[in-house]
Amino acid sequence: MRYLARTTDGDPLLGDDDGFVPLDAATPEHASVRDALLAAAGGDLPAPDNATAERIPREHLSLGAFLDDPGKLFGIGLNYVEHAGDLSEDAPEEPASFFKPATAATGPGGPIRLPPASISERVTAEAELAVVIGRTCRNVDVGDAADVIAGYAPVIDVTAEDVLQRNPRFLTRAKSFDTFLVLGPHLAVPESGTNLSGTTVRTVIDGETVAENVVGNMTFPPRELVAYHSDVMTLEPGDVISTGTPGAGVIEPGSHVRAEVEGIDGVEADVVR
Repeated sequence: MRYLARTTDGDPLLGDDDGFVPLDAATPEHASVRDALLAAAGGDLPAPDNATAERIPREHLSLGAFLDDPGKLFGIGLNYVEHAGDLSEDAPEEPASFFKPATAATGPGGPIRLPPASISERVTAEAELAVVIGRTCRNVDVGDAADVIAGYAPVIDVTAEDVLQRNPRFLTRAKSFDTFLVLGPHLAVPESGTNLSGTTVRTVIDGETVAENVVGNMTFPPRELVAYHSDVMTLEPGDVISTGTPGAGVIEPGSHVRAEVEGIDGVEADVVR
């Protein structure tokens, strides 16, 4: 597994399980993580072994969001059959997608800032696996979707649940407060042919697992989501598709949220108001 990341100061990095090197020390033609997304999708990222700099251990780095300028931010609702059942909903026959604004995105640690209680008194957070597009594409077949995916990342999606419960048409409002999408500390670029169906996605709040499931139980797996949305619109490098959650938990000021994605790592954030 290779990783693309950024320090909290914005310096782009390339890494593996043994540590990170400055991105330009391994691939000088790429000045940013966004610049490297096409190479990631094409399987052309070099190994950190070939860099002109020594690896820095992960624990010696402070990492920010893997992208500072994400493109379109998609969310997918009710994508795990069990989660739909928990909400007394039927699993949709087509992906139940929505947009979040770029201003909702924040990096590891957050904090997630709750809106005033006068606006929302019940906010939930949930772990998700996100797919990041690496190549401009349109009308992609499911069998070819891997060729346009740069990699995967853990994210925390946040919802003002009581706003949504008042009216399902308020979905955009409920999902779009600043800091309501925490992007993981790196983009994981798996080897070609990697099967994620057995990957566990877990929502952890204050050290307690409140929901978990495996990617294979999604109604619409990641590659299907990419193909489906590419039939609707042009997908571009840096677009992020959050593929849905196994379940959410209520958060309060002082809560600590962690999204865990097996084999891809996790992202966590504190909650404040």
